[in-house]
Amino acid sequence: MSNIVGTASYASGEQEIFTDQKKFIQTVREELPYRSTSGFTFQVMAADAATRKAVDDLVYNEYGENNPLDLAHYQSTESEHQEKAAEGLNTALYKKMFAEQDTYRDWLLTQTPEEILHHTYEYTVREDILMSLENNDLTVEQASALLQSPSPLGDVFKEFENRDSSYMEDVLDCLTSRANDVMQQEQEARLALLQMPVYRYPASYAHEHEELPEYRASHKANIACRDAIDTAIADNYRNNSLGCDAVKQVVEQFGYDRTLYVLANTVRQKDGDGRISHDNKDWAKTVPVYEDKDSWGGDRNAEFVVDRAHPGLMDLFTTQARHDYLLTQPLTKEDIHHEAARILSRLQEPQKPNSPNETHFMAQISQDFLLRASSKDQDKLFSMLPFASLTFSGMKDRKGLFATISKEENRSQPLRKPSVRKKLEQMPEGQPKTPVPKKRGVER
Repeated sequence: MSNIVGTASYASGEQEIFTDQKKFIQTVREELPYRSTSGFTFQVMAADAATRKAVDDLVYNEYGENNPLDLAHYQSTESEHQEKAAEGLNTALYKKMFAEQDTYRDWLLTQTPEEILHHTYEYTVREDILMSLENNDLTVEQASALLQSPSPLGDVFKEFENRDSSYMEDVLDCLTSRANDVMQQEQEARLALLQMPVYRYPASYAHEHEELPEYRASHKANIACRDAIDTAIADNYRNNSLGCDAVKQVVEQFGYDRTLYVLANTVRQKDGDGRISHDNKDWAKTVPVYEDKDSWGGDRNAEFVVDRAHPGLMDLFTTQARHDYLLTQPLTKEDIHHEAARILSRLQEPQKPNSPNETHFMAQISQDFLLRASSKDQDKLFSMLPFASLTFSGMKDRKGLFATISKEENRSQPLRKPSVRKKLEQMPEGQPKTPVPKKRGVER
């Protein structure tokens, strides 16, 4: 397909596009004298040097002058002219497509809403085509080819519509990308909330120490934690029982520190409620919750009291939270001693061997102890029980770990005390150790 060498337009709105250089020159020659009445205008596009000179000759001649430029001048400015021609062709193509889109829009606005919706995709893609042409240039040959079409915008849309494009893949990629971004933001927000320390002091203290932002953020998190506890209780209460996942649901968002702080504040605020156990009330008193009054004497701590759930369920939740938190803590010497004493008592209770084959006495080791105990903790427990035949082992058809002793053992023995060597090994480094007196020989 030939390049466009020039265009002509008239006052009537008629436009002509020329690919034949001789025809273009002839039209300029014939119409130029009548331009004042016909509104004739023309534009030279991708014409060669001879054509451009011939058209300029006609213009100079119309004004009774000779063209002062020779053919060599037009030949020397060929590359510059081609750049201008490409720009002119792209501009002309954009204007033609823009007018075509305006006509399409005007038609669309006369249609019913249903018909408009039916053409929404086409209208949007046509707008995108215009935007692409506005931001990118075609070559002289490409722009010339499209300009010769009566409806270049419609032609490009049909080409796009018939292609197997990755449009839906791009849509899916946007969906998944946006979803992943939201998930990442939520994860970051959860992590920030989980890592935010509990601000335990009142607003007056925070104001005095220029820590009001920390106070407000923590107070807001306390209220959110209150709501999460109410929700978790509602989500996990079934068949008159509170599910074991209730506490986990809250702790995963806020951590044990804030969860227990909000629960302690709630129990303290409900100190007169008989539906809350004395054990939880005593525990709550060990958690420091400072009085926090506002300007009107209102209690700001009341703003994060768990109040939607039944007090009895809140009490169960508190007990479960305290228990679950305890399982995350390492055992103390007192914990190990308490478990040893409990096992010893259980081994001493039966009148006859209570193992399945009735050859041993046995007592189950606490599951809570095992969840918290390291291998060293189990060794310490073992060493405190005073039985030579002692073993820790599982039982067929029974869950858990059991301490077993032979039926011949003397079960009245007390717990063993740590040896002097063990005590010395457990003393901090650098602390002077009490020397063990040497045994004296027999005096003669």
